[in-house]
Parts: sequence; structure tokens; C-alpha cells
Amino acid sequence: MEFLGRMRENLCKPDVFAYTAMVRALAGEGNLDACLRVWEEMKRDGVKPDVMAYVTLVTALCEGGRVDKGYEVFKEMKGRGILIDRGIYGILVEAFVADGKIGLACDLLKDLVDSGYRADLRIYNSLIEGFCNVKRVDKAHKLFQVIVQEGLERDFKTVNPLLMSYAEMKKMDDFCKLLKQMEKFGFSVLDDLSKFFSYMAGRPERTMMALEVFEDLKVKGYSSVPIYNILMEALLKIGEMKRALSLFGEMEDLNKPDSTTYSIAIICFVEDGNIQEACVSHNKIVEMLCVPSVAAYCSLAKGLCDNGEIDAAMMLVRDCLASVESGPMEFKYTLTILHACKTGGAEKVIDVLNEMMQEGCTPNEVIYSAIISGMCKHGTIEEARKVFTDLRQRKVLTEAKTIVYDEIFMEHMKKKTADLLLAGLKFFGLESKLKAMGSTLLAS
Repeated sequence: MEFLGRMRENLCKPDVFAYTAMVRALAGEGNLDACLRVWEEMKRDGVKPDVMAYVTLVTALCEGGRVDKGYEVFKEMKGRGILIDRGIYGILVEAFVADGKIGLACDLLKDLVDSGYRADLRIYNSLIEGFCNVKRVDKAHKLFQVIVQEGLERDFKTVNPLLMSYAEMKKMDDFCKLLKQMEKFGFSVLDDLSKFFSYMAGRPERTMMALEVFEDLKVKGYSSVPIYNILMEALLKIGEMKRALSLFGEMEDLNKPDSTTYSIAIICFVEDGNIQEACVSHNKIVEMLCVPSVAAYCSLAKGLCDNGEIDAAMMLVRDCLASVESGPMEFKYTLTILHACKTGGAEKVIDVLNEMMQEGCTPNEVIYSAIISGMCKHGTIEEARKVFTDLRQRKVLTEAKTIVYDEIFMEHMKKKTADLLLAGLKFFGLESKLKAMGSTLLAS
């Protein structure tokens, strides 16, 4: 508006292109009130909006949730006899559907046809979604038939609202009839079902309903590895590990799991407290010459640390960083901490932890295990305790957790000492002599 005033002071009246540019810029900022003020200024200056100006304002108002005002501008445009593009009808139909005004959206469809246009797929898809939203699935299906009759190329957006409605209404017979129609029309049904389950399970409250639908469909042959993976991951997110692992068991029986399946299974097994099966799934991925997901790496590393398998966890961290393009920040700091421990003192390790927390990366079980592993190799109990005491004083660790990690450190130190002792006995050839004397040290 300031710029507009300066133009007027210099006796330079903005033309329709300048006004349209201002409206577009303000719309980009979401400032619809300012758009309308500029629009009124344009009229006050006697500048008549052209088709591009109208399209810009109507689009901005519809996308900004003010479809009623957009419709007023549309009627003004129509009243001036300006040629209206089919795209404007589409924008208004979508906006009315989003606003729950399916009746007005249908009126626009009639107006569009009366004006000599054919509705495109985008408009039909919006109306089908609108009818399904108000539980008028019968009308939505009729529109689907119209699309077929008009020979328009259908896509997933056309059928998804219908599939969702049939699923919510538990009309599985109608659901399967639509799938048969989709097959007849050349849809890739299993691919579209994958998209459907991904959309359905995108909201946690619909996950169990998605599972019920799948239980019905799989007996009719509508199942695939991607669908199993989508449902396993959705069940994992809502804490239904047992159900997720039940699906995993079905896939193993069918000999179908892929690396994604095993990655999800790793997380499920860790959450279920079964670290051995999680490791089996990890090894299956390796046998397939594939790489686990970053989430699976993180989950398994945490699970190994929780079970005292610190050396295995550190190996897994290294394997992850060597295998993926951009490993998790906590793993990168794990290696940095192991390197800092080589000084044998607490100071460098604390510096790394400070930097890590400043970067917004909170220490976790893997980081604490890295401190234990590094200090057991290069430091002392006292230096390790200094690090954990510093974390407790800054309230990163509780008193109870500090005691727990002190005990884990002592156990790990004993284990490493025992390993060194056994390695020495084997190196000096004393293993057979001890066994002959009846020692059970090596067996244990």
C-alpha cells in the first residue's frame, strides 16, 4: 500500500498487471484482507480487472478458506461476460467440497456443463470425495459410472473415497465389487490397495479397521508384501507389537518377507523384549545383501545396549555408518565419544557431550554405552564416573540411572578383563593344561 501511494504521488497510476502482481504477492503471504483492499483500490482507480486478475483473486480466496467470497468474485466475473476457464470451476468445486458445501459444488458442475464445458477428472474426483464425506456413497458411485461412460482416465484419487466409505460402512461385498471393476478398467489393484492401506493407516485410530479390511481381503487373494509392511508398521506405531509380529509370522510362512519387513520386525522384537529374534531378523537382511532401515539400526543398537551387549552395539553402530548415506547423529557422536575416550580422561568426553547437546542431540543408551566401552578400553573407573557424575549434576541422568550405569560399567570391565585373561591363557598354551586339571574356567 505504501508503494501504491508513492506511485500515485509520482502521477503513475498502476495498471492491471501491477495490481495483479500485488494481489499475487499478498496471497503468497496469506494476507487475504490486504488482497481485497488492493482489489478495491484497483476499482477506485478505474482499472478493470482482466481474466488473470480474477483468476488470481478467486484462487487465493478459495485456497485461503474463503470460498464464499471467492464465489462472489466469480459471479462478478461471469456478470461482466469474461470467458471463464474450466480451471476456475475446478478450484471453486474443490473449495466448496472442502467446506462441506456439496450442493453448491454440484450447482457449479451444472453451470459448467451449461456453459459448454465437460467436467475433467479433477472436478469429478472432488465431487466423489464430497459425496462420500456426507455419506452419499450411492451418488458418488453414480459419478464414478459417469467417468467411465465419458471415457476419462481414472486414477487412485477417483476410487479411494469410495473404498474408504465401503470400509467404514463395513460393506465388504461392495468393496470387492469395486475392486473387480477396477481390475476390468485396467487399474493395478494391488498397487492401489497399497496406497489405500497407507492412506487408511495414516491415522492411528483407523489402523485396527484397516487390519479388519485386510483380514477380509487376503482370503480373496488381495494381499502383497507392501500391504503387509504398511500394516505391520502401523500396528507398531500404536503399540500393537503382538499383532504386527503375527503378520510377520504369516509372511514367513508364505516365504515372502523383504528387507523392509525384517526392518520393521527388528523394531517389533526389540520393543517386545526379544533381542535374539531381532538379531535373527538383522542377519536375514544381511543374507539378502540388503541394508536395514536407520530406524531398525537405532532400535537394535538400543536393544543390545539394554541387554548389556555393548560390544555388539558398537559394531552395529559402525556397520550402520558404513552402510547408509546419512546415519543418525547419535551414531556419529558415538564414534566421536569412543575416539575421545582414547585420551583416557573425562574432559574430552564431556566436551563432546556438551557439543552434542548444543546440537540438540540428547544422550541415550547408545551414547552411555559408548562411554562405558571407551573408558573400559582406554580410561579408568574414576574417569568414567566423572563423566556420569557430570551428566547427573546437569540433570541429564537421574541418581538412579547413574547408579545403574556404574554397575553396568563394572560388569563390562569384569567381562573385558576375563576376556583378556582367557586370551592370554590360550596364547601361552595353558588351555589344555587347565582342562586336564579339571578347571571349568574356560567352559564358563
